[in-house]
Amino acid sequence: MTFIRHHLTGILGFLRQNRDEHLHWQLDRQAEIAELRQTQALAEQALAAQLSKQAEQLAHELAVSKTRHQNELAMVKIQCKQDLKDYQEYLQALDRLKSSLRNSYVHLPEAVAFTIHHHAKQLLNKMWEERQPEEKLKTEMQLLQFMSAVHEDSQACLQGNGTQTMPQKALACIDADQRTQIG
Repeated sequence: MTFIRHHLTGILGFLRQNRDEHLHWQLDRQAEIAELRQTQALAEQALAAQLSKQAEQLAHELAVSKTRHQNELAMVKIQCKQDLKDYQEYLQALDRLKSSLRNSYVHLPEAVAFTIHHHAKQLLNKMWEERQPEEKLKTEMQLLQFMSAVHEDSQACLQGNGTQTMPQKALACIDADQRTQIG
């Protein structure tokens, strides 16, 4: 039994010595460990402060962006309402032009008057739907020239004592526009 006791005492001695060495190592390094813990706590605080600052900045940028987008949306809504009003006024002007044409050319078949009106509406719609500014301006000029031609035809008919039987300039504009679209 002494043999077992001797081995147990040796093992227990070894464990105590190992534990004592570990305890001495911890005591020797206690200042370093405390400094590391303090550095880690300071780093965590700095990170939390930085994250808080970034969150505040993002919240501010988000609020500014939201306000800007709300203003842009309000402006777009106003612009769309005005565009709709302008479009309605264009349509009313085209209706008046058609009436003027029918009053000037009382013998003109309704189909011709409707064709002229329809062509003007097609130009108006093309102008309205066009997204390219150059093309939009080009179509607007076509519409303006066409409406001017119809007006000139009506005035010429009224002043010429009915010698013209058809609105020649308006029909020529339609023909020219058709040829341009085909070619």
